[in-house]
Amino acid sequence: MNFTQDDAEKLLNIIKARRDVRGNRFTPQAIEDEKLQMILEAGISAPSVGYSQPWKFVIIRDINIKNKLAQNFENENSKAKEIFKARELYKNLKLEGIKEAPVNIAVLYEPKEEDVLGMTSMKKMGEYSVVCAVQNMWLMARALNIGIGWVSILDAKKVLETLDAKKNSQLVAYLCVGYVDKFYEQSELKTLGWEREKLLDESITYL
Repeated sequence: MNFTQDDAEKLLNIIKARRDVRGNRFTPQAIEDEKLQMILEAGISAPSVGYSQPWKFVIIRDINIKNKLAQNFENENSKAKEIFKARELYKNLKLEGIKEAPVNIAVLYEPKEEDVLGMTSMKKMGEYSVVCAVQNMWLMARALNIGIGWVSILDAKKVLETLDAKKNSQLVAYLCVGYVDKFYEQSELKTLGWEREKLLDESITYL
C-alpha cells in the first residue's frame, strides 16, 4: 500500500493536534461502539517486541469502579500537591477525568512466562510495546475527534486490585476517553507556562 504526500501531511497534522484531555473538557456524549472498536484496533496494530502482543485493555464504564479509582487519584494527588507546593499553579490544575469521561480504559502489560525474542537484554521492551499501543490509540481517537487523557497520578498496585487484574499484570496507562467540548490549540501545560517547549534542534545529536 502506497500513501501520498497529502496522507503524510494529514498524519503529521493529527499527531500535532493530539492533546492530553482533562475532565473539564469531556462531554456526556456516548462513544459509538464502532469508534471505540477502531481505537482498540489501532492499539493492537502497534509493534511489539518478538510479536509478543503483551497488552490487555480493560474497558471501564461502571460508576462504582470509577469512584474507587477517582478516590485513588485523590489520595495520590494529595501527595503530589506537597511535592509541587512551591508551584502555585499546581493546585488549580485539573489533572484527570475519571468520572467525567464516558469510558475509561486501563491498558495493562501482561508478561509472558517464557523468554521473548528481543527481551533477553532489554527487559523493558514489553512495556515499551504497550506504550506504542497507547500512542496508536491516542492518535486514532484524535482522528475521530475523540479526546483521551492519560492519568498517571495513581497507585498502580491498587488500580490492579480494583480491576481484579491477572497476577503479574502491570498498569502501563489509565486512559479517560470521550468527546470533548474543544481541543486546545496548544498543549494546556505549555499555554499555562508549566514548561517551555523543547525545540527540535535541542532534541537531536549528530554523531
